[in-house]
Amino acid sequence: MAGICNVAPPSLLRPFSPHRASTSLPSRRLCLPIRASAEVSGTPVASASESTGVIVPVVISPPPDFKPPQPKQFGVRPDKVWDIAGAALATLFRLGTGVFAEGYSVSVVSKDDIPPDQYAFEFAGFKLKETSKLGPRPEKPIEIYEFESCPFCRKVREIVSILDLDVVFYPCPKNGPNFRPKVKAMGGKQQFPYMVDPNTGVAMYESDDIIKYLVTKYGSGSVPITLSLGLLTTLTEGLAMIGRMGRGSSYTPAKLPPKPLEIWAYEGSPFCKIVREVLVELELPHLLHSCARGSPKRQMLLERVGRFQAPYLEDPNTGVKTFESAAIVEYLQATYAT
Repeated sequence: MAGICNVAPPSLLRPFSPHRASTSLPSRRLCLPIRASAEVSGTPVASASESTGVIVPVVISPPPDFKPPQPKQFGVRPDKVWDIAGAALATLFRLGTGVFAEGYSVSVVSKDDIPPDQYAFEFAGFKLKETSKLGPRPEKPIEIYEFESCPFCRKVREIVSILDLDVVFYPCPKNGPNFRPKVKAMGGKQQFPYMVDPNTGVAMYESDDIIKYLVTKYGSGSVPITLSLGLLTTLTEGLAMIGRMGRGSSYTPAKLPPKPLEIWAYEGSPFCKIVREVLVELELPHLLHSCARGSPKRQMLLERVGRFQAPYLEDPNTGVKTFESAAIVEYLQATYAT
């Protein structure tokens, strides 16, 4: 078995017209099932309660006292030291898989060789010149249904970081009412990860099949050795979960945003991991801009906001933009948890 995570399905949504999993999708896309409504820019959107049919407005607005913190590179808030240490074990067990973009190379140059408006890591009067060799870029983001604490899902997230892909993630925590039923409607079973490529119409289960597809279509065609060791890969992916056992696996009741959140992150970062855990637990769809070392998106984020640091969150539903993993976690819980 190439890799699945499978849990018995909840029956909290009205059924969809099912489509069996195959190598192609129908041209008409399924609509996103919305259980909650939102208030954006002061305009409430009402939805009907599933149990009573009563129209109930649901408000999505940032905490009144929330202020984006000043970003501090490599800084760890004292109350989050053990969280970051536990999350870092995943990178250790996976030997840094997901930290570097495909074709990564680095050279040490004088700090004067790279202009201040160009991204580079600086130390002791020198800078690292980092590059990568990436494959064709998909026109539309790949769509992946998965959850954080599944080892097979992590394999797919690692190749997403390596290939530097933008992906819309639809979190599917246990007992999640929105996207688990959608996966069953599209593919015929609740099994994870599940990938949809809107650029080609391809949809598939099985982590190894997804990895092979992505490296063939958007990479060099070669699966990295750390993702091609069969049982050893699966075992180390499982060990990677030890430091954060159970985090990012079960649903916490939350408001469903009308628009996916946007996050700049990459799989090998422990700071990014603790944010994704909460995104998954709250079942918040999010557009991930992969930015592993060597990624050109590091320069893009620098140009966009004046610096690079991951994770970085932009919430189009509230207008909040913020760095710092601890602050992002607190913002997500205060804004979306019910």
